[in-house]
Amino acid sequence: MSENSVGIKLPTPWRYKRYLFFTFSTVFALVLPWIKINESYFFLLSFDKLKLHLAFVQFDMQELYLLPFLLMILFLGIFGMTVVGGRVFCGWICPQTVFRVIYRDLIETKLLGLRKRIKNKQQEPDMSLTENRVKKAVAILIWTVLSLVASANMIWYFVPPEDFFNYLLDPFEHVVLFGTLLFTALFLIYDIVFLQEEYCIYVCPYSRVQSVLYDENTVMALYNTNRGGHIYDEHKVKQFTKQSELQKVEPHAECTACESCVTVCPTHIDIRKGLQLECINCLECVDACTVVMGKLGKPSLVTWSSDYEIIDKKGKTQYFRPKVIAYALLLVALTVGMVMMGSKKEHMLLNINKENRLYSVSKIQDGKVAVDNAYEFLLQNTQNDKMDFYFEVILPKDAKGKIEILKPTEPFDVTPDVKKKKIVVLRTYDILADDARHDTIIPITIRAYAIGHEDKITVFRESTFVYPRADVIKNIK
Repeated sequence: MSENSVGIKLPTPWRYKRYLFFTFSTVFALVLPWIKINESYFFLLSFDKLKLHLAFVQFDMQELYLLPFLLMILFLGIFGMTVVGGRVFCGWICPQTVFRVIYRDLIETKLLGLRKRIKNKQQEPDMSLTENRVKKAVAILIWTVLSLVASANMIWYFVPPEDFFNYLLDPFEHVVLFGTLLFTALFLIYDIVFLQEEYCIYVCPYSRVQSVLYDENTVMALYNTNRGGHIYDEHKVKQFTKQSELQKVEPHAECTACESCVTVCPTHIDIRKGLQLECINCLECVDACTVVMGKLGKPSLVTWSSDYEIIDKKGKTQYFRPKVIAYALLLVALTVGMVMMGSKKEHMLLNINKENRLYSVSKIQDGKVAVDNAYEFLLQNTQNDKMDFYFEVILPKDAKGKIEILKPTEPFDVTPDVKKKKIVVLRTYDILADDARHDTIIPITIRAYAIGHEDKITVFRESTFVYPRADVIKNIK
């Protein structure tokens, strides 16, 4: 809380809270890609190594079934946030807003003095002055450096920082990476310096979606017409520019027509017109009106509230309404589903393909008949260390006889992130079936495991073993 000149205690400006949140989110976004636990990152979608790191657990590209969960959680979270708090995402989280605050409020206003006041965002600098042109060039130069940092920071969620800097040493071998860095930086320069809030108004599709999601309980920056009066006529054309003019029509109107809420708005709207798609809920207008009305000993005419509470006066804003609860339940269900599927992650990948030839039959010593089935095993070690792997064959409980591993006879090593192909031959000397008309397909289970890590790195795969007809066995004998 702060105190104004007449001794009225004012709430902490929303601007300061936003700056604090911006600082935290910026530091968090910059630091997070550098944090590793057991060689895994919190989030990394590596197209280079075909890996997804999520919550410090590595997933192979064949396990990207988690990405749809992440995307659904992201979009439903933003939609649910909009139902509750309007375009709060735009004003408090969106990188576009954060970057504009850094460039306009910090660099141009506070650092270089190109703009006179943060509270007047409508007054553009006089660029006919040489001093201002120099300041503008310096501002663009500073932002160019920050754009490169922001672009690199984005790439770090797809290429680990240590690899990123190594790749930059040889840009011609990593043209896509280098091109993405430059293109993103150039886009940020154009967007933040020249396009500005026009991006929010005309380019970003979110403003078009929000009107569908709003209801009477949605919290937003709202001008209280019951207290302040209707500064515009019903067609939003005629405007009262003085409080005396307004009070001739509405004697109890409190709005002073100072337009502090207008001059401070980054998207150049007048909040007194009511709900507008351009409003990003930055709450700058709330702070401006709080200061002006505080000098008169009155609460702000612009508040972060809902039509239900302020305009319609039906009671307190209903935050826990059916629509909000539905979004919350969906988000919880998706999160639980993603955690459950992620917990079933296999620590090695194994594909088993049977060769085209069904079987081979041969006679060996002592008159025994050997039946062989050949398979192609494709393994991938998803761990960070080289390990030795082997496997065993599990027959159904009611099966007669046994199946042995003819090849390979010993465990074999597999290098991390390298797919290894092994030809596996299974053999039986026993009579597993006695069908005179058809070959018999016997279901088997392959248990593959890492030597010394059987408790953690073990997978099971279903396959089949084909045993020949009885006449084939008889002819061999």
